[in-house]
Amino acid sequence: MSEQDQRKDPQAPETADTEAGETAAAEQPAQEPWAARRDLDAHAPSSMGLAFHGINHGVTARHVIGDIITGGKVENHHYNFGGLDGGQVSGEIPTAVLDRLSEDFVAHGTSFGPLLERLREERVLVLTGAPFTGRRTAALMLLRHLGATPVHALDREVRPGELSRRLASADSDAGHVLCDLEISRKYPLREAHLLALRGRMRELNGYLVITMSRSPYVEDTVDLAAWEPPEPAAILADLLPKRTDPAQALRLLALPAVAEFLSHPLQIREVVQYAAVLARADEREIGQYSQDTLEQQVQEWFEEAATPVELREKAFLIALAAFDKGPYALIAELSDALYAELRRSGGDVDQEPIPVFGTHIGKRLQNARARRSTAQEMTEWGPVTQVTAHFHDERVAPIVLREVWTGHPAARPALIKWLDRLSVDGRPFVRTRAAATVAVLAYTDLPSAMALIVERWAGAKEARRQLTAVSALTLAHRIGAPNIPQIVDAWSLDGQTPKRCWVGVRALGLIGPERPAETLAVLQAQARHQHDKTREQRAAGSGDQQIAEELPQSVALLLSSPAGEPALGALLPLLGGHPSARALALDGVLTAGERASPGLRPPLLDLAVRSSSTLAGCASLLRAALNDRTANERAEDMLRSWIRAADGIPGTARALEELLPAVASGPRDTARLQHLLGTVQGLDGTPRPVAADRLRALLPHSLAHA
Repeated sequence: MSEQDQRKDPQAPETADTEAGETAAAEQPAQEPWAARRDLDAHAPSSMGLAFHGINHGVTARHVIGDIITGGKVENHHYNFGGLDGGQVSGEIPTAVLDRLSEDFVAHGTSFGPLLERLREERVLVLTGAPFTGRRTAALMLLRHLGATPVHALDREVRPGELSRRLASADSDAGHVLCDLEISRKYPLREAHLLALRGRMRELNGYLVITMSRSPYVEDTVDLAAWEPPEPAAILADLLPKRTDPAQALRLLALPAVAEFLSHPLQIREVVQYAAVLARADEREIGQYSQDTLEQQVQEWFEEAATPVELREKAFLIALAAFDKGPYALIAELSDALYAELRRSGGDVDQEPIPVFGTHIGKRLQNARARRSTAQEMTEWGPVTQVTAHFHDERVAPIVLREVWTGHPAARPALIKWLDRLSVDGRPFVRTRAAATVAVLAYTDLPSAMALIVERWAGAKEARRQLTAVSALTLAHRIGAPNIPQIVDAWSLDGQTPKRCWVGVRALGLIGPERPAETLAVLQAQARHQHDKTREQRAAGSGDQQIAEELPQSVALLLSSPAGEPALGALLPLLGGHPSARALALDGVLTAGERASPGLRPPLLDLAVRSSSTLAGCASLLRAALNDRTANERAEDMLRSWIRAADGIPGTARALEELLPAVASGPRDTARLQHLLGTVQGLDGTPRPVAADRLRALLPHSLAHA
C-alpha cells in the first residue's frame, strides 16, 4: 500500500508509534510455515474446539431486548428475578409483586434467618453481594417476613448523608428498600449515616434494607451484611415441584441437559427462569436454554441504555473474548488500546487520558462472569507462570465477538483498527489471537470480514500482517466458516496479485491435509504458471519469486501432516508430468526431508516407514531426486544429515535400513549410495557416523559392482 493509499485508508494507523512499528514489521522475514502451524496449534483459543452455534453466512446478530428467541419464535421471558423490570423508582411496590417473588424465593442454604434477626433488631441493614445473586429479592423478602409492608422503593441516586432527611412521617410503619446505592470517593457511606438512619427508622417504626456491591467507599466501621445465594440445584429442586407434580419434577431434574446447565456458573434469575422452562417439558427448549441465556447476557452487556457496563469495561469484555485464557496483564493492556479506538469512533475528540488505575481485577472479572488463575505459558525462553483470565463458560467468547460485530456495526471501525494493530504485534500469541478473532467474525459474517479485514491483510506490505491473514483463513476453516477452501484455491491461482496469491499458497499447506489431491492440483497449476513466466518477470525478490519459493513449502507441509500418505500418492504421478510438476514434486519432498526437529526423527523418514506403499513412494521420489542434476546435491546432503542423525535419534537407523535398500533399485543408484555412505563425515570434526558402515553393508554389493 502506498503512502498516499495509507492516508486515504480509514483503517490506516494514526500514530507515529504505530507507523514505526508497522515499518519494522514490514522488514521482518516471513515466518516459516512449520512455525506458523506450531503457533496456530499452540495459541488458538480452546473455544475453537467447540461446536459453533448460530449463523455463518452474513447476518446480523439475534437482537433481543428483554425477550429471547427459542425454536424460531419469540417468547416473553422476563429475566428479572426482582420484579419492576429492573427500574429503581421511588414509590410503593405492589403487594402482588411481593407475593409473586415470595413464591419463587428459596431461603434454604442461605443466611436468611440470621439476617432477619439482625434487621429486626437494627432496623437498617446494608446487604452486600455480587450482582444477579438475588440480593434485591432477599431484601424485599426480609421486609415482607417482618410484616414491614407496604414496601417503598427509594431513589438510589440520593446521597448517603441526605437519606435520613428524605424519609417523611408518612413513611411510618412501612418497609423501605434502596437497591444499588450509588456511592463514590466524594460521597462514601459512613457509620454516621447508618446511625442517623436507624434513629429515623425507630421514629417511624419502619425498616430499611440497602443493597449494594462491595465497594472501597464504605467506612471500615460500617457493619455490612453479606448475601450468598442458594445453590442453583437447590433452587430447581425447590421450585420445580411447585410447577409440576413431584414425579415429573424428578424425571426432569435427571435429564442430561439439566446437569449440563448446572455445570456452568449461573445467575439466580437464570435458574428461576429455567424452572419455568423445565415445567413446560419441551425438550428442545430445555436443551437450548443454556445457549440462549448466554446470548441474553452478552446482549445485555452491550445494550447502551439497559446496562451499567461502561465503555472501558465493554472494551475489556471484547479483549477478554479475543484473549480468553491469556495473561490478564496482556488483556488489560490491549483492552485499553481498544478503549481508545472506541472513544475516537464515538466522536470523543478531546479525549482525557486513560486512567492509570482502574477497576480492581476481582470486580472487573466478576462483572465479566470470569475468573483468574495461574497457568504455565511456553515462551521462546522456556515456561513462565502467568496470571490468566478466562470466562467461566468458554462458550461466551465467540458470542461476544459475534454480538459486537453483527449487533453493533458502529463499533466496527474501532475494532478493525485494533485488529490491524494486533496483526503486526511482535508476540506470536497476540497475532494468533487476532487471527482467531477474525476467524469468528468470518464464521458469522464472511463477506464483511473478508472485505474489511482479510483481503486488506493479504495485500499488505507487512509480512506479519500477511501471515495473520493466513492464520485467519486457516482458523476460520477449522471452525466451519463457509467457502474457505474455494477462497484459498482462487487466491492460489491468482496471477494478478502476487501477495494475495502467496497468502493462498501458504494457507493451502495448512488447510490442505483434508483434501490433499485437490490441494496438490492447485499447487501444480500455480507451479506451471510460474514456469511459463519469463526470467525477467520472476526477478529475485519479486512477488512471483516469493510464490515460487512457497510452493514446495506447502507440499512439505502436506507430507508432514496426518494426510502425508495420500499426499505422497498424489505426488508420485507428477514425476512423469510437465517439468514444472516434476520440479514441484522433487522440491517439495526435499523440503520435507530437510525439516527436522532436535531429537526427533525427520518427518519424511517417519512417513517412509509407515507402510509398504509409503516406503515405495518415498524411495521413488528420492531415487528421482538423486538422478536429477538440479536436485541431486540437495538430496545427497539430506541423506547425509539423516545418516548422521542415525547415531543419536532413536528409530532413525532402523528406518534407513528399510529405506536405503529400496532406493538402490539399480547399479547406478546402488553405487551412488555406496559412495555416499563410504564418504560421509561427521560435522565440525566429529567422528564419522557409526551407522554409515552398517547401512552400507545392507546394500546389494553385486549391483554396485556390476
